Amino acid sequence: MKQETREKLMGVSVATLATALYKRGLRNQVIQGVHPVKGKGVNMVGPAFTLRYMPAREDRNQLVEFRNPEHPQRVAIEQCPEGHVMVIDSRKDARAASAGDILVTRLMVRGGAGIVTDGGFRDAATIGELDIPAYHTQSSSPTNLTLHEAIEINGPIGCGDAPVFPGDVIVGDEDCVIVIPAEIADEIADEAVEMTAYEDFVVERVKGGATIIGLYPATQEENLEIFKKWRAENGR
Repeated sequence: MKQETREKLMGVSVATLATALYKRGLRNQVIQGVHPVKGKGVNMVGPAFTLRYMPAREDRNQLVEFRNPEHPQRVAIEQCPEGHVMVIDSRKDARAASAGDILVTRLMVRGGAGIVTDGGFRDAATIGELDIPAYHTQSSSPTNLTLHEAIEINGPIGCGDAPVFPGDVIVGDEDCVIVIPAEIADEIADEAVEMTAYEDFVVERVKGGATIIGLYPATQEENLEIFKKWRAENGR
C-alpha cells in the first residue's frame, strides 16, 4: 500500500471508514466482536496477511506438532511481511488461543503492523504491553492445538463475519477493526480524511451550542461556507 494512504488512515476512525464504505454498499467490513488487548493510542494500519484455522482433530493436533518446522502457525509468523497485519480466522472460537506472547513478540520484532483474531490470545496481559497492536475477543489460556488446526496461510478467510482477502487494508482503532478492499483503499482514505475534517468542525460547533439540523449532515449552504472558513483558519 502507498505510504501516503497509510498515513491518512492512521488519522481517521473506524466509524468514519465504515460510513465511507457504506456509501459504496459495503456493509459487512467491520470485524465483529474484537477489541484491543490494550489500547495503543494510535491506529493499526497495514495490508492483511492471513492464517486460517479449522477444527482440530485429536490425532493430528498433539503437542508434538509444534516440533514440526513446517507447522503453519509458526511458518505464518515467519512469513508475514513487514508492515502487514496478521489476521487469523479462528471461527469466532476463543475457547483455545490463536497465539501467545512469544509468537506475537516474534511478529513484532519482524516488523508486523499488528495482529487480529476473532478468537483469543493466551498471555494477553503480556501481549498488551508489547509495542504492537493486538485485537481479540477475550483472553484464552488453552494452546491452539486444543481446538484449532492451522491449515492455510494467506488465503481468503472470514474473521468476525467479515470477508478478508490477502492484501486488503486493515485498520484498527481504540474501538474495533475494519477491512478495506485493497482496490479502493486510496479513495476511501481520501474520503475519510475529508469526512474527519468536517466531523471535527461539527463537534466544535455543537459544543458551542449549534443545532445539528442542517449541520450534520450539511444541508445548509451557510454551514458549508462556515466550514470552508474554519478549515482555512485551522490548516485542515
